[in-house]
Amino acid sequence: MLEDLGYAAVEAADGASGLSILRSDARIDLLVTDVGLPGGMNGRQLADAARVIRPELKVLFITGYAENAVIGNGQLEPGMHVMTKPFALEALANRIKDLIRHE
Repeated sequence: MLEDLGYAAVEAADGASGLSILRSDARIDLLVTDVGLPGGMNGRQLADAARVIRPELKVLFITGYAENAVIGNGQLEPGMHVMTKPFALEALANRIKDLIRHE
């Protein structure tokens, strides 16, 4: 869907693969991740590890859980955002455009 919107998307099968991509010199403007991931690492853990590698990376969590499942007891860091399923693809497209535009 992201490619249909004109973005160059890089897909990872799991959190470890995502981290490998983030450690490369690939240009990444936004990390879009589900909260639930295969392979033992959840989306929040991926985002936290990604921020160690790329401190200014913007993150969009996609979740079917309540927003508190992502936030936990605290607040999301600046540049981290949540979209709760279900949502219209147009809403996702608009959110991504907004996040990338405000770099």
